[in-house]
Amino acid sequence: MQIESKLPDVGVTIFTKMSKMANEYGAINLAQGFPDFPVSPELIDRVHHYMQEGMNQYAPMPGVPVLREAIATKTEHCYGWKPNVDSNITVTCGAIEAINSAVTALIHGGDEVIIMDPAYDAYEPIVNLQGAKAIGVPLKQPDYSIDWEAVRAQITDKTKMIMINTPHNPSGATISADDLKALEDITSGTEIMVLSDEVYEHIVFDGEAHQSVLRSEALRARSIVTSSFGKTFHATGWRMGYLIAPASLMTEIRKVHQYNTFTIHTATQYAIADYLNNPSHYESVAPMYQKKRDFFLKVMESSRFKPVPSQGTYFQLMNYSAISDQDDVAFSEWMTKEVGVATIPMSVFYQDKQDNKVLRFCFAKNEETLAQAAEKLCKL
Repeated sequence: MQIESKLPDVGVTIFTKMSKMANEYGAINLAQGFPDFPVSPELIDRVHHYMQEGMNQYAPMPGVPVLREAIATKTEHCYGWKPNVDSNITVTCGAIEAINSAVTALIHGGDEVIIMDPAYDAYEPIVNLQGAKAIGVPLKQPDYSIDWEAVRAQITDKTKMIMINTPHNPSGATISADDLKALEDITSGTEIMVLSDEVYEHIVFDGEAHQSVLRSEALRARSIVTSSFGKTFHATGWRMGYLIAPASLMTEIRKVHQYNTFTIHTATQYAIADYLNNPSHYESVAPMYQKKRDFFLKVMESSRFKPVPSQGTYFQLMNYSAISDQDDVAFSEWMTKEVGVATIPMSVFYQDKQDNKVLRFCFAKNEETLAQAAEKLCKL
């Protein structure tokens, strides 16, 4: 059969590729962003409890009410505003389904969506699938901050959405209150929507507060915010996320969501609702990951890699230009095969695939794992 691909330039993701190589060569996997330490036994016990209680059939399409209420309470606790449980919150199959459902529902053929470059690699294909165009705006170097004048310069009458990601994957950069104000100013008086990917909202370092668009009344009126329980509670395989949006946008998003996954694992929703009742369960996440970040930087001090400051997420960028002049894809593959450590090359996150000799390391690992990886890397 002759099939016309909707994504002719897309293959398997770099995460699939590098994890497969790590398995093949027995390398330490600091590539794909998953923890190698266990989920809270308390949370697992709650899932088991609700499975035993019979919560094993379809949940309501937007999510079980008790979880949506817990999300609303958490949002108010964190950002000073409580979304409407019935009209503003939908539980999704991870944040990627939330993003896919939102873009599918709200973006049409011929529209333009501004993304920050480098960007998480799913954004552009999701936009392309709608017959729309992703317009990349380069983040400033070396801190990966947003150039708001460059964003303003790319806005046209076709611009329907601006996508931001904070804390930012892959760089670990975060936005500030000034950034929120700039985004307010740029979108004021327009019909431009904002999609804010905030899956690492509870992994912000050095005592800084996460600057969610939900803090801004003006931005809340035009924004879709995606979050991830998988990231927050180190249970990436559970595929549990949610989105918050104005009722008018949520109505359209749910039309897609109901024909996408329809609903999400019932017992886990009830379990997370219970778990959210104790704020320390999410407030303790940032200090835990900061300790891991600082440990990884410490054990890498004697290496020839040069770290790029990470303000959030569980990723650390490292420049390897003092070690090799190979392109980053070739160097990451060589490291996996010959050094025994798998990473992600940064060029894959850029629209133009620019190579700055930078790799992304995931430090969501036990200290033993990080120390073993550093021992290998420090020999280069």
